[in-house]
Amino acid sequence: MELKKLTKNVIQLLKNLIETPSFSSEEENTALLIEDWFTKNQIPFQRTKNNVWATNKYFDESKPTLLLNSHHDTVKPNSAYTNDPFKAIVDGDKLYGLGSNDAGGCLVSLIATFTHFYALENLKYNLVIVASAEEESSGQNGLNSMLPIIPHVDVAIVGEPTLMNLAVAEKGLVVFDAVVAGTPSHAAHPNNNNSIYNTIEVLQWFKDFKFEKSSEALGDVKMTVTQINAGKQHNVVPAHVDLVIDVRVNDAYSNQEIADILQKEAPCTKITPRSLRLNSSSIDINHDLVKAGIEMGRTTYGSPTLSDQSVLSCQSLKLGPGDSTRSHSANEFIYISEIEEGIQIYVELLNRVIV
Repeated sequence: MELKKLTKNVIQLLKNLIETPSFSSEEENTALLIEDWFTKNQIPFQRTKNNVWATNKYFDESKPTLLLNSHHDTVKPNSAYTNDPFKAIVDGDKLYGLGSNDAGGCLVSLIATFTHFYALENLKYNLVIVASAEEESSGQNGLNSMLPIIPHVDVAIVGEPTLMNLAVAEKGLVVFDAVVAGTPSHAAHPNNNNSIYNTIEVLQWFKDFKFEKSSEALGDVKMTVTQINAGKQHNVVPAHVDLVIDVRVNDAYSNQEIADILQKEAPCTKITPRSLRLNSSSIDINHDLVKAGIEMGRTTYGSPTLSDQSVLSCQSLKLGPGDSTRSHSANEFIYISEIEEGIQIYVELLNRVIV
């Protein structure tokens, strides 16, 4: 199928995806739409829970494998929507709808790209595409669950809105639960160990603390106290204060190293990471995919936002049509011309690297 017709068809697929609710862990019906695409294009596929995946026709185990991945789940629409979030509305070049920008435009562009290359022989890389679930919730049944099932992946392109520029690194995430203890008492009596007052110095420590190692692509580690909770009655000094700390990790540290540092240094009674699996990601600036993208005039940058890159252990590049600042916004949209350009750039990039 010629690329122009393929592009038209996947834009219609995106409209259908928008009009089919697919909150994280509830993607059954959008998975059916993606299955239908592969069936109509005579591409054998497999489905594991709500993840749909396929390999190129001439898959050769002796060759390295390039993963093309994006997700078909969405967040829930926020209360500021004035459009129907589940209606694909076209206004000039804009296509409105929940998940249009994050990450439907990326997903259908990668599906079109995979379909274009599916039956070509003698590629330098195998291709595997995964339309994944549960990305928005970092769920257990998303891309992470597919890695033992799909062929071994050597490098990946993860479709997220980057204005088709090259996100060559992405910050990881660790969320910590911390406790600041004190002595519980009646508010009417003296107490020199008030847990809430003790928290003042702890909060100042988190505000002032700097991790030593910076990254050329991602800058410094960013640590932010995002939640605080204590007390149930006006006349009782609580025994402890609970804090939540959000840490965005650059590629100079592993998540385990961050946890080790905070557990040693933070002046809390207790600090515990919820998970260490959402690590930072990067790709060598001299990788063929990056060099080809730069030759095509695309710029490189480090991304502060989390994606399914965080569950991959291989080198990965984040690249896709749309703008990250529109993600999770009211009246979310993507420009149709961004999808058209995105497909062209994906295809040219792969032509330079795998053909």
